[in-house]
Amino acid sequence: MIEVENLSKTFGSTTAIRDVTFSVNAGEILGFLGPNGAGKTTTMRILTGYIPATAGTVTIDQYEVHQNSLAVRKRIGYLPEYPPLYLEMTVQGFLYFVTQIKGIPRRDRAKRVQATLERCFLEEKRHVLIRKLSRGYRQRVGIAQAIVHDPPVIILDEPTIGLDPRQIIEVRNLIKTLAGDHTIILSTHILSEANMTCDRVTIIANGTVVATNTPDQLMTELAGGGGYTLEVGGDCHLIQPSLEQLSEVRSVSISSLEDSARSQLKIRCEPETEVGDKIATVIVNSGLHLYEMQRDRPTLEEVFLELTNQDESVTAETEKEQETHDDSTE
Repeated sequence: MIEVENLSKTFGSTTAIRDVTFSVNAGEILGFLGPNGAGKTTTMRILTGYIPATAGTVTIDQYEVHQNSLAVRKRIGYLPEYPPLYLEMTVQGFLYFVTQIKGIPRRDRAKRVQATLERCFLEEKRHVLIRKLSRGYRQRVGIAQAIVHDPPVIILDEPTIGLDPRQIIEVRNLIKTLAGDHTIILSTHILSEANMTCDRVTIIANGTVVATNTPDQLMTELAGGGGYTLEVGGDCHLIQPSLEQLSEVRSVSISSLEDSARSQLKIRCEPETEVGDKIATVIVNSGLHLYEMQRDRPTLEEVFLELTNQDESVTAETEKEQETHDDSTE
């Protein structure tokens, strides 16, 4: 449904994104992750035809964005980081206005507005002025304007930014209901959002894609496969060689616990291995006391930090160049 190949964008002497390549399957939710300034918004703006790319191609529903801009725009719904709302309009009036500028036939407008109000849980707010809505409801209206014309592709740039925890859950659940019927790109730097919402994630750092996979696969492949944390009584250095000889074990570290004769063992394991029974057997057969054993699983946060260790000066320079460009085009 979406193919992005070797996409690059420069602002003056600064490269915002470089050779960005990824794809999104029909009906899939792809999380587009990266730190602030990594190039997420620049990529989203190119995908939606808001700004041109310096190099590379974007194909959406078999239409190339640069060559068929109008055809692409008819097939996408876009929620920018700051929703484009008219605050003095009612929710229903605003959505009717959007159906007009989206080119929906007059006979279908009422049906599309009603369906969108229901889908975004906005029926009780239909006659309320947008300026009187909470931040969470405004975000729902922003999503509503993106889907009112029933596009096959929805692009959401930081859809939960600035929301409280309850509002985040509500918007996240709304996004989940859109999957299947729509292909969705969700740009965010909130890792829990991507982990709970997305089928796959693409991670970008310093303007370059550094990984693409399902959250579970990324956590398994790039965070060392997890391991075990143990609390053991006795001289653990005696069993360290035996533990390190286990084929599934990558490393063993030992630290003494304060005010105790016990030690803490941190054992890192190969991906997709279960070696807990072997570790416990080594400890018990040695005559040491095993007081506690906990399975450690890698987190998306660990993967993210490992892949996005970036130069803050480059990020700041890129953001400054982009802000200057945006100001000059307003």
